[in-house]
Amino acid sequence: MRAPAAPGTPSAPDAPPSGSAYLPWLLVTAIAYALTHHIGFGLAWLGNAGETRWADWVDLITPYAVLLPAAAALRAGGAAPRLWILYLAGALTYVEGHGIHLAANSVSNAEPSDLVHLWDEVVGHYVWYGGLAVVFAALGAALARRPPARGPLPALLSLITGVTFTTNALEGGTAVAGIAVAAAFTAWGWRTRGSLGRVMIYTFAPAVVLLIAYGIMHGGFPEPSDIGWV
Repeated sequence: MRAPAAPGTPSAPDAPPSGSAYLPWLLVTAIAYALTHHIGFGLAWLGNAGETRWADWVDLITPYAVLLPAAAALRAGGAAPRLWILYLAGALTYVEGHGIHLAANSVSNAEPSDLVHLWDEVVGHYVWYGGLAVVFAALGAALARRPPARGPLPALLSLITGVTFTTNALEGGTAVAGIAVAAAFTAWGWRTRGSLGRVMIYTFAPAVVLLIAYGIMHGGFPEPSDIGWV
């Protein structure tokens, strides 16, 4: 057994803080992710604000709502500097992709064109969701080996995040890439299944199954809105 450090002795620089203060921040991140990544659908009933939609204006909060609690989770979990660099790379990519998507999608509502479709549905989504995957990777690297959470929190985190990831991949036209990302996170969760990382299995394994089943059912990945599901 390691002897306790003498008073005034600094702790090891790589030692994570005790406790689980990061768990509430993970929950806030998951809820913010679910709500903001469904704004276009969830607030469509608000209608138009001139040539734009009210949902587009509300969507401006998305990067703040998702990235700030994710950063708080990293801080509470004592993330190493290299993981903050990873998070920053993902956050910048996320913000850029979201901005491309939001602007192009808003223009598309007024004047659709192939060029707008390219920036909205292809470039915007891939950059946006790619940045999100990097942010998730930073969170996983920082927290996956922490003690497993007890109670309903793991199931709630998994349900919220997994459903949002699946619907975004389908409606965003990134289903094939989504399967690859979800499979990678599932494998990572399996490697860390004895700790908090098991939530990645609960989250992403169902996403892999649902996305593959959807592709088989429809012979491809048409967007749910195109086949009348939304």
